[in-house]
Amino acid sequence: MPVYQQPLTFHTCGRQSLDITREVARIIGDSGITTGTCHVFQHHTSASLLITENADPDVRRDLETILARLAPDGDPAYRHDMEGDDDMAAHARAMLTHNDLTLPVTRGRPALGTWQGVFLWEHRYAGHDRRITVTVQGE
Repeated sequence: MPVYQQPLTFHTCGRQSLDITREVARIIGDSGITTGTCHVFQHHTSASLLITENADPDVRRDLETILARLAPDGDPAYRHDMEGDDDMAAHARAMLTHNDLTLPVTRGRPALGTWQGVFLWEHRYAGHDRRITVTVQGE
């Protein structure tokens, strides 16, 4: 079964969700694989990956609000704060979400729903370079 792998790097501008659907779809197309799976992995402990609504940005803002309640910045109970008030909260947010995603590949494209997109979710205040590996396998 053929396997195709390609790295991606994105620079985030602080806490945000960045739509990476087109880049993932481009790699799937470049792979030449028409039926199979696409695995997307991000290599960091303070960011995550997300499949969610791609039409209304309020959905992603509301998800940020939910995570702020679950993992608040600067909680005095946190011991790990070497890089600031958002340090431990960012790790907790990454743990509550996903470091990787698996997408079906159909007809050489990601088989996402009508309103679904793939997002890199930065959990830190400051921008970072985030490394992602996309692996496509199938026929």
